[in-house]
Amino acid sequence: MGNDARRKGGGSVSIQPELFGADPQTQRATMNGKPVFAVPALSVLNLDSGFKHKKLCDGPTFSTGSACAYSCSFCYVEDLMRKNPHWAKVKESNPSAQFEDVVIRRTGAVAALRKQLTFADGRPRFEDPNDNRVIYGSPLVDVAANMELARETVEVCKAILELTHWQIRLLSKSTLMPKVAQMLESESRHSPRQRVIYGVSTGTVNDKLAQAFERGTPLVSKRIAALHWLQDNGFRTYGMICPSLPCDDYNAFAEQSAEAIRADRCEHVWGEVLNARGESFTRTLNALKESGHNREAELFARVSSDKPEWEAYARSTFLAHTKVIGGEKLRFLQYVTAESKPWWAERQNIGAVLL
Repeated sequence: MGNDARRKGGGSVSIQPELFGADPQTQRATMNGKPVFAVPALSVLNLDSGFKHKKLCDGPTFSTGSACAYSCSFCYVEDLMRKNPHWAKVKESNPSAQFEDVVIRRTGAVAALRKQLTFADGRPRFEDPNDNRVIYGSPLVDVAANMELARETVEVCKAILELTHWQIRLLSKSTLMPKVAQMLESESRHSPRQRVIYGVSTGTVNDKLAQAFERGTPLVSKRIAALHWLQDNGFRTYGMICPSLPCDDYNAFAEQSAEAIRADRCEHVWGEVLNARGESFTRTLNALKESGHNREAELFARVSSDKPEWEAYARSTFLAHTKVIGGEKLRFLQYVTAESKPWWAERQNIGAVLL
């Protein structure tokens, strides 16, 4: 069942902002067609994130929400949030709530971040000019799923640019990254063009295929156009070819993807296969079937139920990327086992990143 159908049915989530410390007079009821729950932003900054191992950052990440305005079938965030008090409060209010059908925002996020970046007397905690770490946004929610969230991201970035010397890596499935870049250019005096790196997700370059399992997101072709605008106007960019599905011709897929994102203009390019498990596997498989992508569904079901097939799919995808993207630029993320680790370890010099 699609998200729109669920929202129209009897399982829709009632909005009770007062449960989460929000002001009912100002709290937005819906966002991107999904009900909004607000929680107080006690923490926005994580200084030692596991995303460091993915080379997306040097440790720090920020998140201004706990449940995204988009509804991708393969999303892993629900598994991370199962025991989180934010989600627990939503379920307490409405036991029938589905994670992919709600937005959870953190009220006062910018103020909370500024507090984390400063001492009690207002002095910056991270003022060393040689501290040029990369902070990544966001591990949990899309940073620009609509203009309100894009505006919030701009305010977060302005605080980071002002109070640190860090670089900022932003990722979105939105077409609003140029707006974010333009707002930062006009509003920040702290070198946003040199310190912000923009990326958009492009697990496939096929609009119809992307629409099957990335619910509510703009067309991937429009995202790619936004990436091109950033590149044409001198902004720093990177590629994110993930998660990608199994296919019949991995070389063609890699070539088309690299050409689409202009890999030669990207500082780095990340790749990863689709690691859907449990409910995310079921959602993705059903989404492919319901949208008529029967071949993709067949291949996905095959690799997901057979470990050797899944390993072959990952290796074929990786090797295809290495043919068109140099090892100094490619960062292919792979969860390894004791058996597979030696093969991947031998290929770290051409882009393999072992997780």
